[in-house]
Amino acid sequence: MKKKWIAVCTLVLLASACGKKTQETKPVRKDITETVYASGILEARNTYSLTAQADGYLVAVNFNEGDIVAPGKVLAVVDNKESGFNRESANDLFVIAEKNTQNDAPSLVQAKNNMATAQQKKEQDLKQFKRYQELLAAKAIATVDYENVALQYQNSARNYDDAVENYRLLKTQAEQQLISTKAAKKVNETILTKNEIIAIVRGRVYKKYKQVGDYVKRGEAIALIGDADDIYAKINVDESNIAKIKIGQEALVQLNTQLGNNYKGIVSEIYPMFDDASQSFFCKIKFMDTLGFSIVNTQLQSNIITGVRKNALLIPKNYIDAGGFVQIKGMKEKTKINTAFASSDWVLVLGGIDENTVLETDDIAENKVKTSEAGASMAK
Repeated sequence: MKKKWIAVCTLVLLASACGKKTQETKPVRKDITETVYASGILEARNTYSLTAQADGYLVAVNFNEGDIVAPGKVLAVVDNKESGFNRESANDLFVIAEKNTQNDAPSLVQAKNNMATAQQKKEQDLKQFKRYQELLAAKAIATVDYENVALQYQNSARNYDDAVENYRLLKTQAEQQLISTKAAKKVNETILTKNEIIAIVRGRVYKKYKQVGDYVKRGEAIALIGDADDIYAKINVDESNIAKIKIGQEALVQLNTQLGNNYKGIVSEIYPMFDDASQSFFCKIKFMDTLGFSIVNTQLQSNIITGVRKNALLIPKNYIDAGGFVQIKGMKEKTKINTAFASSDWVLVLGGIDENTVLETDDIAENKVKTSEAGASMAK
């Protein structure tokens, strides 16, 4: 009885094998378009991060996402008390330094008085020196007396020169201090203006990162702003395909928010540097159609047209196996063919067969049915 069951099962499997169906086809000639696939995002031209230039709490945020902002507009204000104190200190020092350069400045007045006193002493000693010169000529005084008077005049002349130099030096130092404090005053005024975060160029606010009351550090982003009138596709092209991409090539772009809707564009820029993070090259696609959805960072897919092949030889993809072999009708062994690329349905044939070759493949759907029937029979 057991042997009879095995025989029945064997007959069922043989019947399935003998009844196996195949499908046949011939290669076809068609004009095909070669494309390079690349994913990416929507990006706005001149996109930049609006950043804080000082540490502190945000006491004002004067924008919302989607707003169009003009250059020079104050978009946020940082409360930085330290910069305010520094400005007040710099202003006070500047006022003092400015007063020290005036003619009535105490140090200059004292130096000027010293200079006047030294000048009077010099003039008095000069007169005394000249009298003694006349007396010496008349041999009315001793030579030693004349020499003492001459030495006294030389000392007073030197003291006067020192007083003049001291006045000039004090004046120069006061002017230098004025220049220094004036520069510090301007620097602190500039630092204080950095508490106001200002739009650099006209654009749309695409992202708002901070709210009133948030603490920000210098260099921290407050918002993302970009050109509202120039949106392009920034795509990542694999390094194996970048050599095929040229400026001006046409492309079809699909936004992930609008699958099925193709936008026409052209390759407008190829970035000159490989991006290590994405392991790809960046390219820009300029849209020729008006976008129905223009929110930056929207993910997208693109197909760049890199060439057209006329009268190409194609076969359905299910007629070739993973190793590149096909089954030619009437031949026992499979034949290796040369192919270039494959789409989801077709394979481009470069050699090994022609349009008159008849290809066979198993009817996969039919085989699945037979296998199921065989399994059911054995279960019984």
